[in-house]
Amino acid sequence: MMKLGSFRSAALLLVGSFAAVAVAQTGGVQSSTGLDLPSNPKFIGSGDPNVRTATAIVNGDVITRTDVDQRMALILLANRGANIPPEEMQRLRDQVLRNLVDETLQIQAAKAADIKIEPREIETFYNRYVQNLKQTPKEFEAYLRSVGSSPNSLKRQIHGEVAWSRLQSREIEPFVNVGEEEVRSVIERLKASKGTQEYRVSEIFLSATPETAAEVRANLMRIVQQLQQGGSFPAYARQFSEASTAAVGGDLGWVRAEQLPEPLAQAAQQLQVGQISEPIPVPGGFSLLAVQDTRQLLTADPRNAVLSLKQMSLSFPAGSKRAQIEPMIQKLSQTAQTMGGCGRAEEAAATIGAEVVSSDQVRVRDLPPVLQNALLGMSIGQATPPFGTVEEGIRVLVLCGRDDQDVSTEPNFQQVYAQLEEQRVNMRALRYLRDLRRDAVVDYR
Repeated sequence: MMKLGSFRSAALLLVGSFAAVAVAQTGGVQSSTGLDLPSNPKFIGSGDPNVRTATAIVNGDVITRTDVDQRMALILLANRGANIPPEEMQRLRDQVLRNLVDETLQIQAAKAADIKIEPREIETFYNRYVQNLKQTPKEFEAYLRSVGSSPNSLKRQIHGEVAWSRLQSREIEPFVNVGEEEVRSVIERLKASKGTQEYRVSEIFLSATPETAAEVRANLMRIVQQLQQGGSFPAYARQFSEASTAAVGGDLGWVRAEQLPEPLAQAAQQLQVGQISEPIPVPGGFSLLAVQDTRQLLTADPRNAVLSLKQMSLSFPAGSKRAQIEPMIQKLSQTAQTMGGCGRAEEAAATIGAEVVSSDQVRVRDLPPVLQNALLGMSIGQATPPFGTVEEGIRVLVLCGRDDQDVSTEPNFQQVYAQLEEQRVNMRALRYLRDLRRDAVVDYR
């Protein structure tokens, strides 16, 4: 499900509102309002601003401008209000509309296959999501409406994802075959490749024809710019990617270079962890590739270690300047380095008004690369330099313990089988969606 990000206040730009202009006619009368209004005003342009007309009709199902507006608000929220230039908003709206068309086709296809998604199921997924955000449904609904969206927009997306997943389970997965000998052959190749590099990668794929290639590439470059400004790759993958991995934020899992198409393999080998490629031409369109992590196949990696940490953090009043709080930041750093380890963290934090949060199951691999490098070079009881922002708070991490994990075991038959099966399901799902688009009757308004 789409990750909506934190619940900080953000000024989100919403588009698609209607304008209605009254034209004065000859013979107008002076009303009690003091305005020179016509006796029978007629609206021009978009008409009544309270009436949301259809943007597209997909096999008879209507997608309104409200649907597009509210889904756009979810995208902006997912990216923490990323500053999208005004000239890009219409292109974003066009892509959101295409996504909603695909979503509608997926829901319709599931219904045609007698797959029923009960409202209570959608409610269960929705409520579970809200609980994970530590909100009540009422609080979350108010928040969504405050940023221009609604619970129905998110529930519609949940409906689409559940419907598409179940459709694949019925119409695609039963017809995908992976043989035991094939799996064993892959396992033998993995054993022979022990020590070679693996990549945890994510993708965004957009289909293109020779006629649309330039436009699609330009659209992907705009996505790259938004991602480089702090946008969420999984959120963009869910909204824009046409690959079936969109449902999991574009995640391809752990792969070796030779498992990827040649252009993607070259990009994965050249990118650093956290970097995003430019649009890469692949059969049928273009892909963006993001390298989330790397490791050596069947080899122990220090980043598999599980850490016990304490975080000490300072929060500041709104509007505080860095120069004003610099003495407090220095005091936090000094206190963390001299307090004598985790055992005195709470006591030391109280002297400077800091908050302490403990976590005993933190994988090094799950941390940002900068923190990974810092913590792997630390001894028990040491603290990182301060990091963070004035707005979000300044914090340090204190290393309380470290358990190294050995994952240099042989590949598991079921894991290899599942990966091969997933790859083939993804390819068939993409073809299935293309067939749905080809056969659809879509009337754009």
